[in-house]
Amino acid sequence: MKRRVVITGMGAVTPIGNTVDAFWDGIKSEKVGIGPITKFDTSDYKVTLAAEVKDFVAKERLDFKSAKRMEVFSQYAVAAAKEAVEMADIHMEEEDPYRVGVIIGSGIGGLNSMEKEHEKILTKGPKRVNPLLIPMMISNMAAGNVAITFGCKGKCTNVVTACATGSHSIGDALRAIQCGDADVMFAGGTESSITPVAVAGFTNLTALTSADDPMQASLPFDKKRSGFVIGEGAGVVILEELEHAKKRGAKIYAELAGYGATCDAYHITSPAEDGSGAAKAMELAMEEAGVKPEEVDYVNAHGTSTHHNDLFETRAIRRALGDAADQVKVSSTKSMIGHLLGAAGAVELIACVKSIEEGYIHPTVGTTEPDEGCDLDYVINGALHQDVKVAMSNSLGFGGHNATLLVKKYEE
Repeated sequence: MKRRVVITGMGAVTPIGNTVDAFWDGIKSEKVGIGPITKFDTSDYKVTLAAEVKDFVAKERLDFKSAKRMEVFSQYAVAAAKEAVEMADIHMEEEDPYRVGVIIGSGIGGLNSMEKEHEKILTKGPKRVNPLLIPMMISNMAAGNVAITFGCKGKCTNVVTACATGSHSIGDALRAIQCGDADVMFAGGTESSITPVAVAGFTNLTALTSADDPMQASLPFDKKRSGFVIGEGAGVVILEELEHAKKRGAKIYAELAGYGATCDAYHITSPAEDGSGAAKAMELAMEEAGVKPEEVDYVNAHGTSTHHNDLFETRAIRRALGDAADQVKVSSTKSMIGHLLGAAGAVELIACVKSIEEGYIHPTVGTTEPDEGCDLDYVINGALHQDVKVAMSNSLGFGGHNATLLVKKYEE
């Protein structure tokens, strides 16, 4: 029998707040964290908006010396992990460190450092490159730095599946506890890639919106949607084996009861048109959790605001839930925080846990007229106050990577 796994801590750094409470307050006030890019000069760029993290001061959240040796994506991960540990009230000196692991991924890693140091080679020569470039840049260093900060000596890995990274990291951490590799896992995703190369690359792929009004930029499922808004941040959850959590008297926020992972094996950027891959991920998550489609109260959609994603994900939800799709509430957190790439799934899972905790489903902010074929209830007329017992979070990444996480209200 699989060991039950619960969520006992959460941490978030997002474009609308740098803690879970601040993020959730932003969600409830329908705050849109999108604005003009400040990280570089966009004069020559068609895309000028992003969802940047604001007022994050690394030395206030982390050890100053350690922070200087970390790229921003690693700083966000460690800050989110610190908040999650404090919420979980877990004390590493009381744990077997080899039973505590970390799976925190980043879709892109330290692109910022790479660009800056490449510029140095061109202007000043190779001898001027920062000797710490490699350990700052490689994407596994978010997990590595979290493990070093807290002394986690168990399984420590890094999943990279583009926009599904955070969800796959949490799913793999769930599996590690279920099969007995660990009792506690730090899991999630982190990203900070609002850089010239990333913005130019996504722009020329026609993935980003060129809208100049922040309130009309990220419009998931809407007729006027025109691409996603690149964002940044981190989400980390503490997963624990149920008996381990109970033994230490931990507060349980939700049970992570199901995980589905599939691949479309179809196209490098587009999801499968019939939604079959994403639907199968949802079906697998429900099957593992022992949940019927009609028991799902809420789906936190991948909902990127690109034409293909929103249409094909809608088909996937209909395919997975059947007749129950007409009753389920669906909304996209990306309407407020943009697309956090490798961090998206982790932050959106936190939104699901908060929805269960508070009986609150946030709207898809800004969306007013769903497009043809986008025919679900996207919560466009304001927030809903209702009991949420089962929520699913979808993440679909370039390369056809699909992940669904299913959380339930915890019951004995």
